[in-house]
Amino acid sequence: MMRLTARIWIDAYLTRLRLQDIPAFVVAHGDDTAGAVLVKLSTLDGQAQAFQRTFDLLSGERRWMPLAEGAEAEVDAVIRRQREFDSDLWVVEVEDRQGRHLLDEPGLSD
Repeated sequence: MMRLTARIWIDAYLTRLRLQDIPAFVVAHGDDTAGAVLVKLSTLDGQAQAFQRTFDLLSGERRWMPLAEGAEAEVDAVIRRQREFDSDLWVVEVEDRQGRHLLDEPGLSD
């Protein structure tokens, strides 16, 4: 199965969020073709979560898994360290008081 480029996935994700009136911003532009993606969800109350895509060896599927959760400053520090390690990394920040990120919707784990 052919994988989407990072840029196409990001554009599709931002469109899905926009259609649900969920604000989201690219805060770090990674490699357009093969860059990994982190999604930060800010609930606008000082708390946040960061998600990364992982590959499930048993099922062969890609899934979104939590990377960090808690105080927004701490989550930001984890993301900063990831960016220092991987300059090709994309970071998308989603802002939603209800905690919606849509990553569990069909088609977004590819």
